Amino acid sequence: MDNLLLLIHRIPYPPNKGDKIRSYHLLRHLAQHYNIFLATFVDDPDDWQYVPHVQAMCTLSYFGALNPTKARIRSLKALFGKRSLSLDYYNDTQMHNWVREVMARQPISRVVVFSSPMAQYAEPLVNTRRVVDFCDVDSDKWRQYADKKSWPMSWLYRHEAKHLLAYERHIAQTCDASLFVSAPEAELFRSLAPESAAKTGHFSNGVDTEFFSPARTYANPYAEGEQALVFCGAMDYWPNVDAVQWFANEILPAVRARHPQASFYIVGARPAADVQALASLPGVKVTGTVPDVRPYVAHAALSVAPLRIARGIQNKVLEAMAMAKTVVVSPQALEGIEAAPGREVLLAEDAGSFAAQVIAALDAPDAAIGHAARDTVETRYGWSSHLARVQTLLESESHAAG
Repeated sequence: MDNLLLLIHRIPYPPNKGDKIRSYHLLRHLAQHYNIFLATFVDDPDDWQYVPHVQAMCTLSYFGALNPTKARIRSLKALFGKRSLSLDYYNDTQMHNWVREVMARQPISRVVVFSSPMAQYAEPLVNTRRVVDFCDVDSDKWRQYADKKSWPMSWLYRHEAKHLLAYERHIAQTCDASLFVSAPEAELFRSLAPESAAKTGHFSNGVDTEFFSPARTYANPYAEGEQALVFCGAMDYWPNVDAVQWFANEILPAVRARHPQASFYIVGARPAADVQALASLPGVKVTGTVPDVRPYVAHAALSVAPLRIARGIQNKVLEAMAMAKTVVVSPQALEGIEAAPGREVLLAEDAGSFAAQVIAALDAPDAAIGHAARDTVETRYGWSSHLARVQTLLESESHAAG
C-alpha cells in the first residue's frame, strides 16, 4: 500500500463522540487503503487512554499535547496581526518538526487534512496531492457568533471570521480538492471562494446503524411516567448552549402547560455554567457526561434539535433518526440532511411552532415517523459509499471535487 500523511486537529477517537465521528471514520476508511502517518492533538487528558486504539490503525503516529487554556492565550497574538486565531491555536513547533522528518524519510505523495487549521502543516508539501476536509465553513460560524454577541466578543469573532476565511480561501486555492460535510455547505463556500469552485465538493456524514439501532435494549434512565425530551451534544459548545437555553426558556414552559410530565434532558459532557443554571428551571435536567447517550435517546418520548446557529450536518439528528426516534428540528439543524418534514422529521421555525410540534407529537405519538427516519438513514447515510469520494480524489489526476 502507498503511504499517506493524515493531519487531524483532535485525536479521532472514540468513534461515537459527536465531534470525532467523521474523523474516526475517515481514518478507518483510509487505513484500509494506505499506510497511515498520522499527526494529531490530544486536548483532553481523558483522551490519552484512546491513543493505543488510534496507533493500531497507523504505521506511525504523533500525538501532540495541547492545553486549551495555554493555546487560547497563545492565539491572542493573532489579534495584533492579520492572522486567524485558530491557526495560532493549533500551531505547534514539535508537530511541524515531526511532519518534516516524516516527509524526509518516507515516500509520501498524498496528504489528507482534516479541519482548516491543520492545513498549515501541509502548506510546504507542494509536491504531494493534498485533499482538505474542511467539514464546515468555520469562518461563517464565527460570523454568526459575531452577529449574536455584543462588543468586545463581537469584534473578536468578526476578526476571526475575516482572517479565517482568508486562510480557507488560500488553502482551497493551493490544494487539489476541498470537501465539506454537505451540498449546502459546499455551495456556501463556492460563493465565498469562487476562484476554487471547481475544486470544491462534499461528502456527507454517515451513521453506524448497528451501533445506533432501535433493536438494542437499554435500561431506562428516566422516572416512571416521565415524558423525556432529549438533546444530546457537547455542552460547552456555544451553538448547543444557545439551543438549550432557547428551548428551556421559550419552548418548554408551553409544552409543560399541556404536558406537566414533560422533562427536558440536556445530555452531554462539560456543561457550561449557563447550561448548569438551567437545571433550576422546572422540568429541566442536566446530566453532564454519561457513559452512553443511547439509553437517553432510546427511552425518550422525542429527540429535539432546536439549533439556531449551525454549520454542516448534525450527527445528533442522524443518530436519533437511526434509533427510530421522532426528531423535532429547526431549519438550521436539518440543513444538509435529506429528510422530509412531516414524514421523517418534524420541522419548526420559531418558538411557537416548535412548542406546537412537540405538543402534537406528545398528544398523538406516531411511530411511523421514527420508522421512516430509520429507513432514510439506512438508505442514504452509509459511511463507506460517502468516503469513497475521498479516495477517488486522492487517486485522481483531476482537480475537480464534484
